[in-house]
Amino acid sequence: MAETDQTEAGNAGSDGQAGPQLRVITQYVRDLSFESPNVPGSLAPQDDAPQIGVNVDVGVNPLAETDFEVVLKLKVDAKVNGKQLFLTELEYAGVFKVANIPQESMQAVLLIECPRLIFPFARRIIADVTRDGGFPPLMVDPIDFAQLFRQQMQAQQEAGEKERPDA
Repeated sequence: MAETDQTEAGNAGSDGQAGPQLRVITQYVRDLSFESPNVPGSLAPQDDAPQIGVNVDVGVNPLAETDFEVVLKLKVDAKVNGKQLFLTELEYAGVFKVANIPQESMQAVLLIECPRLIFPFARRIIADVTRDGGFPPLMVDPIDFAQLFRQQMQAQQEAGEKERPDA
């Protein structure tokens, strides 16, 4: 009986209506840089809290019809009283197989879901490299990739409206 159930379940998707698929094929560090120009002085205890800036960008490179490289770019800049503590830049990428996703949803999947899947690994690398540089490990706050996507879409829409001459 169990065999029959498995066979029926296995054939359910064979009518050409397979569900959406998103798989991580591989992930890797594409580029990593850590600079601490004021060492060893910057490793001494500081009276003031550092100002930490985090810039995030996501890029997509199509590799095949269903394969895409998604690159998460993080730039972390730490300063105290205008003096550089450290600067780290990371490009962390994943190759994703994306299938059976409607075309109108593809951009959102690639720019929201894919970076969301690889972000924890990039976050760990930033924490490790800052710790290995002599500083406390920096745990980058979670990123709302959906909000980042909405902001990017709004900026593109506004740029398109500015380019369009008024009729």
